[in-house]
Amino acid sequence: MVPAKTLRIFGASIAVVMTTLLTSPQLASAQAFDAPEKTINGLNAKLLDTMKQAQALGVQGRFNALAPVLSSTYDIQSMSRVAVGQSWDTFQPEQKAAVTDAFARMMIATYAKRFDGFSGETFEIAEITDRPPSDKMVKTRIVQSNGKPVAINYLMRKTGSQWKIVDVYLDGTISELASRRAEFTSILKTGGADALIASLKKQGDKLLSGS
Repeated sequence: MVPAKTLRIFGASIAVVMTTLLTSPQLASAQAFDAPEKTINGLNAKLLDTMKQAQALGVQGRFNALAPVLSSTYDIQSMSRVAVGQSWDTFQPEQKAAVTDAFARMMIATYAKRFDGFSGETFEIAEITDRPPSDKMVKTRIVQSNGKPVAINYLMRKTGSQWKIVDVYLDGTISELASRRAEFTSILKTGGADALIASLKKQGDKLLSGS
């Protein structure tokens, strides 16, 4: 069971997503097209299935189950670049690849760690709004078994034919990438790209160890 206070994206971001309940005829008709909620629906279905098997799978099993859908749902390369900020342009190609890989592993490991059970939560898409020039904000609510809602909003961008998540706003307003950027900037100032890679790997290791 995931307490509301633990919700972060890569933290628990990002994140207790369950059964999608569409709340308006407009949303229902939009599903006939390649719409942002189609991406969220796929994520929700896999998360729900994984959480129902959480104890049997264990943390590593949950990581393995969630990795493919999370990797395709989030634009991890774009998010890594934004979280690093201006320093990204100073990285060598192999450092950029290593940061992206370590960032993805840490994010997926966080999901695997936090999604450790199911107690009847549901996930609702409340509204989809435009974010100029061409992004969409998918506003959602996690309704806990006691009826208490928790807001999680997804900023989405179309990449090719698919809408992908490029940021998450916890409690509806707190940008995950802004929080990560502050963390990354501090690490980069003291140790550069290699220190950031090491930190991300260490975070992933700790989550997957179950500690």
